[in-house]
Amino acid sequence: MIPFRNAAEILGRLELSAATHALLVGAPPELLAMVEESGAGGGTTAVPADSIRSVKDRFDFILLWQEDRVGSHAALEGARKRLTPGGRLWVATAMKKVQGPRVPAAHRLELRDLTKAFAKDGLSCDREVRLSAWHTAYRFVAPESAG
Repeated sequence: MIPFRNAAEILGRLELSAATHALLVGAPPELLAMVEESGAGGGTTAVPADSIRSVKDRFDFILLWQEDRVGSHAALEGARKRLTPGGRLWVATAMKKVQGPRVPAAHRLELRDLTKAFAKDGLSCDREVRLSAWHTAYRFVAPESAG
């Protein structure tokens, strides 16, 4: 079980209520329950991380839960391809220096990995949100939609 912060605070900081079509990839059950209970995100679709290739629609809000570097390139690329122009792509990762997440610290995905992966597509990180004592989400947007 992940010790999430206040549900309203998390969903507000992620600005999920502004989404018309949201995709949650690999999100833990506790987060999915928060979103479902709040009714935020318009038509929210949730898929396991390894099923991103089966998703054909495009979304204005994507939250990819990816702690491990292993398999991250395909997941990040898959999420980026499904983002509408002007959309917001959030990537939640486990912080490097905390105990608790399943993935060993040496194998955790970091902000610099994300920045490098999205740089070629012109996406940059403009915000971060603390989700739990162990996890942080980083928002990536195209330069014209930053703000």
